Amino acid sequence: MSIQIGQSAPDFTLFDTNKQAVSLSSQKGKNVVLLFFPAAFTSVCTKELCLFRDHLSKYNNLNAQVYGISVDLPFTLGEFGKQQHLNFPLLSDFNKEASNAYESIYTSWTDMGFKGVSKRSAFVIDKEGIIRYAEVLDNAGEEPQYDKIDAVLESL
Repeated sequence: MSIQIGQSAPDFTLFDTNKQAVSLSSQKGKNVVLLFFPAAFTSVCTKELCLFRDHLSKYNNLNAQVYGISVDLPFTLGEFGKQQHLNFPLLSDFNKEASNAYESIYTSWTDMGFKGVSKRSAFVIDKEGIIRYAEVLDNAGEEPQYDKIDAVLESL
């Protein structure tokens, strides 16, 4: 079954960079932006997450909690977040459960054939836990449509 706008968002519990468990279900009452990304310290991932960093006040004003999610270890994500001064939580999906649930995972990534890396994807989930925006990119070099993410959040 593919992820569809209007369906309940699959719940997950992942660890943040402080080794604290974060569950999507605990965010009810807030809009949520999930940003799955392939790998910390890569150029497009850095650009995307820094854009959200630089505009976080806009998302806060829209009552939206932003999360970056990758299969990197929490320690790697912690260093990445520190170096980039990221001001929102990064979550480790090391076991690939959330990436699989959101159909945001490569079976093969890069010419080196890495398997099980998160696809660049963006989801907006409303206060009731319903998916209102879903974009899964097959090309890791592409970025999500930021204007569409913003428009959906502004409509909620």
